Order: sequence, then structure tokens, then C-alpha cells
Amino acid sequence: MTFFVPVLYDALLMALQKILHTATEAARKAGEVLLSFQGSLTHVRKKGAIDLVTDADIASEKVVLDTIRAAFPAHSVLTEETGTHRGDARHQWIVDPLDGTTNFAHHLDLFAVSIGFAVDGDLQVGVVFNPVSGELFHAVRGMGAMQNGRPIHVSTQDRLQDSLLVTGFPYRLQEMMTPLINRFTRCLGASQGVRRLGSAALDLCFVACGRFEGFWEQWLNPWDTAAGSLILTEAGGHVTDFENRLFQIEMKEILATNGRIHDAMLPLLCEVQQGTP
Repeated sequence: MTFFVPVLYDALLMALQKILHTATEAARKAGEVLLSFQGSLTHVRKKGAIDLVTDADIASEKVVLDTIRAAFPAHSVLTEETGTHRGDARHQWIVDPLDGTTNFAHHLDLFAVSIGFAVDGDLQVGVVFNPVSGELFHAVRGMGAMQNGRPIHVSTQDRLQDSLLVTGFPYRLQEMMTPLINRFTRCLGASQGVRRLGSAALDLCFVACGRFEGFWEQWLNPWDTAAGSLILTEAGGHVTDFENRLFQIEMKEILATNGRIHDAMLPLLCEVQQGTP
């Protein structure tokens, strides 16, 4: 039996490398599409009060879908704009064709294409690409995380008061303004500072490469977090919900840190969530 283990491992590795190649190709093609729309958007629509969708989102998603379908026609795909594309449910791609649409619509260069791949619900490959900066983050489970081909790691900072944090606000913020602001105030007071960039995928990657020590947000969707959460964990970080349960992409809240400040951040989030003033 042991004779076959290396063979099986090599076959799995080759399969994941093909997945990674396809995800990277799709992200780069989608990035070219997004850049072609910069400064020339003609339609910006609202899915909600502050939730935007543009022609760029739709065009980027089509390119990603076409690239995936060409290589893996039997796989299922979950995308932000058009939902579930049925196929082999064991093998699922999770796609955000434009994470940071509001930034994009306002000509801010903090946006990305995010592509994750899961087998039986377990993330195996993640790719996040910012076409403006040219930064491409990727990870394959068990093989570490990379930024433009170089290994990345979370920061070694273990003091919350010396940590830089990042967060985001949900589209449903009007329904939960008070707890959001309370949570923000607590984290701001306990840390070196808090930033709000507008792209959860990039927030996770920036924790992964040590630019931030921690990130938290509520009411996210699988396409927001799938690729970035794998990249972060492969870079040595830790990802849970606000109650310290190991993160699953269907969860609606996320706390992602370098691991060293995780325990210090949990009470700042959970306590407020439970209604403590």
C-alpha cells in the first residue's frame, strides 16, 4: 500500500497545479477586462441601497466562467452575479469577478478578482488578483501562500496595541449601526489603528503578507472570503468567526489574524455582539 502513496500524492498535486493554473489564467484575463472598463463605465446599477453592480462585474464574470468551463466543464461554479452554475457538486469554484465594486465605480484602485476552489467543501486553491497593482496572491492547501511567486507570511506582532487592523462594513449597515460602531470603537481604542479599504479579498491577503495584523467583518458571502481565507491560513494566520469557531465559508462573520493577536481581539467582537454596551 505504501508504494502507491507517493503516486497518489503526485497525481493530486498535478491536479491542483492545473486548478491553480486555470484560476490564475482566469483572474488575469478578468483583470484585463476590468482595466478596459476603467473610466468608461456606462451602467452602474443597485442590487441594494449601497450594493452596486456594473457592466465590468458582468463582463469579468463571463471571462472567468468561460476560462473555467474550457478546462473543467463538469465542475460546479458559484459566482456573485449569476449564482450557482450546476455541475459536479464535489468540485466547486467560488468566484467574485470584482471584489470592491464600489471602489471601482469611484475610480479607487483597491479592487480584485477572487477565485477559490473547493473539494467536498474544503478549500484547496485560492487566487486573488489586483490588476492595477499587479499583485497576485495565491495558495494551494498544504503548500504555503505566495505573492507574485514569492512566499508570504503573517506578521510576528503579538501586541494588539501595536497592531494595525482592517475592517469592512456590510451593505445592511443601517440595520445594525450601533453594534457596528461599538465594535469599531473598541478595536480602534485597543489597536494602533483601523483602516477600511473596501475589498474583503484584499484585506485577507494584506493580513497574509503582514501589512495588517487582523481583519474582521460581518455579513460576508462565500465569494468574498473563499480564496483570501485559504491564502491567509497558508501564510500562517488564523481564521474563525466572532465566537472562535473555525471559519467555514458559509459563515456570515469573520475574524482573521496573524494568530498572535487573535485571543485579544475575540472579546472586542463577541462581547459587543452579545449586547454589552
